[in-house]
Amino acid sequence: MVLLKDVARAELGTENYEIEAFFNGKAAAGMAIQLASGANALDTAELVKAKMAELAESLPAGVTYEIPYDTTPFVVISIEAVIHTLIEAIGLVFLVMLVFLQNFRATLIPTMAVPVVLLGTMGVMATLGFTINTLTMLAMVLAIGLLVDDAIVVVENVERIMAEEHVGPKEATERSMDEISGALVGIGIVVSAVFVPMAFFGGSTGEMYKQFAVTIVSAMGLSVLIALIFTPALCATMLKAHSKEPPKTAIGRLGAGFSRGFERRFSGLTSAYAGGVRRVTAGPMRMLIVFALILVGMVALTSAPRHPSFPTRIRARS
Repeated sequence: MVLLKDVARAELGTENYEIEAFFNGKAAAGMAIQLASGANALDTAELVKAKMAELAESLPAGVTYEIPYDTTPFVVISIEAVIHTLIEAIGLVFLVMLVFLQNFRATLIPTMAVPVVLLGTMGVMATLGFTINTLTMLAMVLAIGLLVDDAIVVVENVERIMAEEHVGPKEATERSMDEISGALVGIGIVVSAVFVPMAFFGGSTGEMYKQFAVTIVSAMGLSVLIALIFTPALCATMLKAHSKEPPKTAIGRLGAGFSRGFERRFSGLTSAYAGGVRRVTAGPMRMLIVFALILVGMVALTSAPRHPSFPTRIRARS
């Protein structure tokens, strides 16, 4: 009788002996876990850690497990940084609108539209199966500056009508929406048309840009809807008719002085810009010639032959 131990050694080994793994100089069995398409990295990491803690109870004596490389802390830090950027962007948008609109109530209305649109965008993302990741958060940060434009247009036009025609907020809002509703829809369609093609890219790049594009387009569509429904209601209820009486408090007089000084300097810049535009449009043929020369220069630069010092082919050395 010939036994297996007489001709061979039987043991529980590895499936592939072409790769050796070591951890801190000791032999180890390595295993890599990759995410499936659309999976949540943070949830997967928590589930893997919980499963390994469960399996550790049945490991032989002297055998332990370690997780030497984990990418989820980078994901957490990235999302936290994007959230901080999101908060900073909202604050900067509020300050810029306050400086230019010179009215706290008028500034508060576009600011209130930001969280409403962002919450609606998250709802669209959840419906489509998208998750909160670096790309979608980046799209939200970029969309903040775009989505407040529609609300600012509504508020500024209502303020203009109240100042020029001396009417109440409700009547000014009605007239304003009759004037700019079509323009708001057009703005939303034009901006969305820029990002929609990105959602149809192919390959792995397309999978990434699809979430980015859909997030921005959703935010823009919701911002137009908010500007047509939510913002006019706030304008009619929160804005006040312009008063010709000077402010009575010291803080009010200080704010009024800053407002007058800013408006005076900004009006000067606006007049200078308008004068430049008039001079440019006075000679259209001259500007068309300059534009044609710029196009010719761009074509010449992009089609120029490569410099000899930059070879197009790299030869491998033996």
